[in-house]
Amino acid sequence: MKNLIHGASIKPLRVMPDERGRLMEILRNDDPVFQKFGQAYLTTAYPGVVKAWHYHRKQTDHFCVVRGMAKVVLYDGRKDSPTYRMINEFFIGELNPSLVVIPNLVMHGYKAIGTEEVYLLNMPTELYNYKSPDELRLPADTNKIPYDWTRTDG
Repeated sequence: MKNLIHGASIKPLRVMPDERGRLMEILRNDDPVFQKFGQAYLTTAYPGVVKAWHYHRKQTDHFCVVRGMAKVVLYDGRKDSPTYRMINEFFIGELNPSLVVIPNLVMHGYKAIGTEEVYLLNMPTELYNYKSPDELRLPADTNKIPYDWTRTDG
């Protein structure tokens, strides 16, 4: 991807198959994109479901789809950012193994594309605080973000 939101990155992942199966490293503490480890969790979405929008004040997210395919979308609403109002789309999953790094304060979400449930692994830099969550949420169809989640055929 040529134009990325400031602070965001995409890391193509290498799959190493052999006669027993395959191995795919997702995030290592010697990766240039690694900051720190907070926790790891798995979230899923059924085909066609959109989980959006939200951002974190402190936390950086590291999204990797380990089953299925997803469209991950980022929107830079940071007024002081050099990429203010930029949108990035990433199509990641089994057919395009990648890690998407989502900086704090960048709105993001994802849509399960294809015909099967999507399994998304996130390795954020912070622990989830149940009493005071580090997030702001907006509905997927908000008019505050110039993005339409419907599929566009070319």
